[in-house]
Amino acid sequence: MPAIWDWSHPVLNYLFNAISKFGRPFSNIIIKLGFACRFMLAILRHSPTSLLRFQLTMREIWFAGVLSVLIIAVSGLFVGMVLALQGFDTLQRFGATESLGILVALSLVRELGPVVGALLFASRAGSAITAEIGLMKATEQLAAMEMMAVNPIARVVAPRFWGGVISMPLLAAMFSAMGIFGGYLIGVKLLGLDEGAFWSQMQSAVDFRQDVINGVIKSVVFGVAISLIAVFEGYDAPPTAEGVSGATTRTVVTSSLVILALDFVLTAFMFRGI
Repeated sequence: MPAIWDWSHPVLNYLFNAISKFGRPFSNIIIKLGFACRFMLAILRHSPTSLLRFQLTMREIWFAGVLSVLIIAVSGLFVGMVLALQGFDTLQRFGATESLGILVALSLVRELGPVVGALLFASRAGSAITAEIGLMKATEQLAAMEMMAVNPIARVVAPRFWGGVISMPLLAAMFSAMGIFGGYLIGVKLLGLDEGAFWSQMQSAVDFRQDVINGVIKSVVFGVAISLIAVFEGYDAPPTAEGVSGATTRTVVTSSLVILALDFVLTAFMFRGI
C-alpha cells in the first residue's frame, strides 16, 4: 500500500485535524440540541407532578409575567405611537390616511406584538430564569434537592417552564393592545383622524382567525422556545460566576435568533396564501 494511505502519515494527520477543527463546532451544536430535546422530554414527563402543585407555577407566572407587564406595556405604547406617526406620513402620500387603523392593528397583531414582545420577554424574564437556576446550581441547591429525593426538574425547572409558556401569549396580547391604543392617541387625538373611521376600518380588516389566532399561535411557540432555552441554559450552566454569566448571555442571544427564525417560518406557513 502506498505511504500516502498510512494513517500516521503527516498529510493525513493534517487533513484529519483540519476536518476535526472545522466540524467540532457543528458536532457540539448537534450534541447540545440532543441534550435539549432530552431535557424537554424530562420536563414534559415531570410536568403533571409540577402542575398538581399549581402554586409553584403561579409563583413563576408572577415572576415571569406580572413583573414584565410594565416594560411590555410601555414598550407597546411607544411602538404603536411611532408606528402611527410613520404610517400616517406614508399613507398621506397616497391619500389613504383613513387606513391608519388597519396598518397599526395588522402590524401589531401579526408581527410586532408577538415578536417584539417575545424579544422583551427573553431579555427580562428569560435571562432572570437562567440566572436563578444557574445560581441554584452554583450554590449546590439542586444537588441538595437530589440528596433529599426531590427531583429538581419537577420542583424547579418545570414550574418556570410553564410559567413562561403561559405568560408569553398574555404579554404579547397586552403589547398589541397598548400599541393599538398608542396608535389611536396619535392618529385620532394628535393628527385629527375620524375616530369612527379609525375603529371601523380596523374592525372590518382584522380577521379573528387569520390574524388574531395566528398571532396567538406565534406567541405560544415563542414562549415555549424562550422558556426551554432559559431553563436549559440555567440547568446546564457551569457552577461558577463566569459560567452563570455566560449562560445568561447565551439565553438572550439564542432566544433572539430563534425568535426571528421561527417568526420567518411561521409567517411563511400562515400567510403564504394571502
